[in-house]
Amino acid sequence: MNKQPPIGVILAQIGTPTAPTAKAVRPYLKRFLSDRRIIDYSPMLWQPLLRGVILRTRPRRSAELYRQIWTTEGSPLLFHSLAQRSGLQALLGSRYQVELGLAYSEPSMEQAMSALEANGVTRIIIVPLFPQYSSTTTASVFDQASFAALGRQSSTGPVTKRLIPALRFMDAYYNEPGYISAMKSHLLQQIELLSSNPDFFVLTFHGIPKRYADTGDPYPEQCMETARLLASAMNWEPERWQLTFQSRFGREEWVGPSTADVLGKLAGRGIHKPLIFSPGLVTDCLETLHELAIEGREQFEAGGGHAEDFTAIPCLNNHEDWLHFLTQHVERNAMGW
Repeated sequence: MNKQPPIGVILAQIGTPTAPTAKAVRPYLKRFLSDRRIIDYSPMLWQPLLRGVILRTRPRRSAELYRQIWTTEGSPLLFHSLAQRSGLQALLGSRYQVELGLAYSEPSMEQAMSALEANGVTRIIIVPLFPQYSSTTTASVFDQASFAALGRQSSTGPVTKRLIPALRFMDAYYNEPGYISAMKSHLLQQIELLSSNPDFFVLTFHGIPKRYADTGDPYPEQCMETARLLASAMNWEPERWQLTFQSRFGREEWVGPSTADVLGKLAGRGIHKPLIFSPGLVTDCLETLHELAIEGREQFEAGGGHAEDFTAIPCLNNHEDWLHFLTQHVERNAMGW
């Protein structure tokens, strides 16, 4: 009997520069900010601005931020994503082949797809590492995975392959008990390491423009449900926690409240030992390691708090319970295959 090829699994992430330098950040930002899922302005208006002021100034500033979080193993997002891939592969076993596919950098979605197809894989599950659906993240990696599977870049572009694999796209898992339970386990472990208990909890999610939510993106509501379920699992009283949104960009109105604004006012509210955690980002990256752990601490201190009393909790990364949840979720999505 012929041996069945494995079922392919692609862990899908946004991406990262290859180095903490302006030269490496520029092409990454150019590709990222050219995706109309991310910035939906008309290219005729947006591209001159992007190629002009933004790509002349922002890569240098971003590179400095990346330098502050870079490790001896390279990009934190890439390092942790590869650890997630290895951990998931070990749990799923030989019936599956797990690859990492990044939307705007390497290993690219095309490279992940090629690695699977080289092993005879014809059935692939796309696993977005974004628990809450957003057109800016989930839909972006679904676009990239689809193009990679189809062997083309657009509906009118050239075709580079004949055989197209069957694709399944994993649904948002913002309210899945296993995901909530993994975060609870992680938070309890991290709090146990502290010398004293926090007196307030900030659950922060990456923001999106309010206009995106007003025109059908369900992301803010899913974030609110995740936060509600996690706070309930942790037995936090309503006055002991708050949901916020971070990473605002540009002049457009974004969903709120703003993480930066809230952190700056905590001390004035009589909060002395806040803990901040990002349930929407499962892999540590610039937005957690710098924007929260470094800038967030500075914002709390600028508002009158003591920097040493501010705690930023790491993402789930390759936490055992999180990988077990992903394993079960992949197997559920592979049913019938």
